[in-house]
Amino acid sequence: MTIIYFLLLLSVIITIHEAGHLLAAKKFNVYCYEFSFGMGPLLWHKKTKETQYSIRAIPIGGYVSMAGETDGDEMYPDVEVPDDRRLINRPWWQRIIILLAGVTMNFLLAWLIFSLVILAQGAFAESPPAIVGSVRENSPAEAAGFQPGDVILEISKEDGSSVKPKTFMDMQTFFMDDTETVTYTVKRGEDVLQLEVVPAYSEEDGTYLIGISSGDVVVHEVNLLNCWYYGGKEMGEITALMIRTIRNLFRGIGLNQLSGPVGIYQATETYAAMGLMSLLFLMAELSLNIGIFNLLPLPVLDGGQVVLTLAEVITGKKINDKFKMGLFAVCWIALIALMLFATWNDISRLFGF
Repeated sequence: MTIIYFLLLLSVIITIHEAGHLLAAKKFNVYCYEFSFGMGPLLWHKKTKETQYSIRAIPIGGYVSMAGETDGDEMYPDVEVPDDRRLINRPWWQRIIILLAGVTMNFLLAWLIFSLVILAQGAFAESPPAIVGSVRENSPAEAAGFQPGDVILEISKEDGSSVKPKTFMDMQTFFMDDTETVTYTVKRGEDVLQLEVVPAYSEEDGTYLIGISSGDVVVHEVNLLNCWYYGGKEMGEITALMIRTIRNLFRGIGLNQLSGPVGIYQATETYAAMGLMSLLFLMAELSLNIGIFNLLPLPVLDGGQVVLTLAEVITGKKINDKFKMGLFAVCWIALIALMLFATWNDISRLFGF
C-alpha cells in the first residue's frame, strides 16, 4: 500500500500545482493545449472546447501545456493559436500571476490540510517560548551551567550556522541529532552569557539532547472558526524551518541530511502507519515544500521564470533565447545532480553506508 500512498501524494500535489497554472492561464485567455493527470502513454482523454483533459499511464505528477511555452508548442505543432493568446505575448503582470498560480495552489492546499487536521484533533499545542523551564539532573546542560528561566537568544554551531529561536520548536529542529559543541547565548536577568554544551545521546528519548525542557505548553481549543488561524500558524512555523534549511544548504550546511524520493517514500510508510491524519499532514508538508522550492530563482522553476520576466521588464529587452536555453541546461544539470546526491544520501542512511 505504501507505493500507492506515495504515488497518490505526489500526484495530488503536483496536479494541484499545475491546476493553478491552468486556471490562471484560462482567466487571462491563454490557449491551453492539454491538462494531464500523470505522465507517459495516454490512457483516456476528453476534449472540451480547446483543451484536452488527459489521464496518463504513469501516475506521477501532471502538467499543463500552454501556447507560448516551448514544450507546449512542440507537442502541438499543427494547432494554430492567435498571437494574443500565447503566454509570451500576454502583459508581464499576467504572466507573473500565471507563473505564481501553481505555488499559490500548493500553499492553499497545505493551509487547508493543516487547518483541517488541527480541527480533527480538536486542540492546538502552541510551542512555548525559548525559555528554559527545567534542567535535567546530570545532563550536559546542568554541567554547562543552564538554569531555569534562562532566555535563549541565539544558538550557534561549529559549522557557522546559527538561529535566534522564538520557540522551543525552533531550537529542537536546529540541533536535532547533533554531537558537536553548541554555543547558547542566554539572558539571565540583566546578564547575557554564553554557554557551551555538547549534546549527549539519551537512551530514553532515542536522540541527542542537552537536557533542558520548556515551560508549560499552552493548549488551545480548536473549532471550525479558529482552525484556519492555527493552521496558518502551523504552516508559518514549518515554512520558517524550511527556509532556514534551504538557506543552510546553499551555504553547504546540512547537505548530509538532504533527502530525495527514497526518503519521501520512507516518510510515507512511517506516516501511513500512524493513520490518515498523519498521512494528510505529510501531504501538507510536501505541498508546502514543493511550493517553496518552486520559488527559488532558478530559470527552470517558477521563481526563476518570474525573475527572467522582471528582468525583461526592467531592461526593456527580451533575453536572448540561446542565453536562456543555456541557463536552463545548466540548471537542469544542477537539479539532476542534486537529486542524485539526495538519493545517494537516502540509500546511504537506509543501508548504513
